[in-house]
Amino acid sequence: MKEAAAEALPEVEFRAPVDATAPAEAERRLGRGLPAQLTALLRETNGMVGECGTDVVWSLDRIVEQKLLFWTSDTFPGPYMPFDPLLFFGDNGGGEQFAFVLTPERPDVFVWDHESDSRLWAARELEDYLHRSLTGDDDWYR
Repeated sequence: MKEAAAEALPEVEFRAPVDATAPAEAERRLGRGLPAQLTALLRETNGMVGECGTDVVWSLDRIVEQKLLFWTSDTFPGPYMPFDPLLFFGDNGGGEQFAFVLTPERPDVFVWDHESDSRLWAARELEDYLHRSLTGDDDWYR
């Protein structure tokens, strides 16, 4: 996947990959497994930065911390839909965040609009997301 990302945007920045034990430790902290395609990417690069410093894929630590934050019931009080089924892993730099659906598990990537709380389909799977986000404009997912 790293090669496909570099092909989509030659200027993409890659972080050093996670160590071999990091995904298992993250799963232990979360109490559930990570999507296989995300784990495979993190073993190649622990995060990916696109144009204008956009965190297309977050580091594993940030993924875990964000998930734990979203599980805290008082983080988003009011009329928000539940975040339990989602695992956020990247953003567009403007507030929208991208996620896998964990329950029921599926390969698709969805975007959460932080202003409307909508959750919309964005890509077929992680590689499709990388291609679309790295080659598209700011609102490629709309």
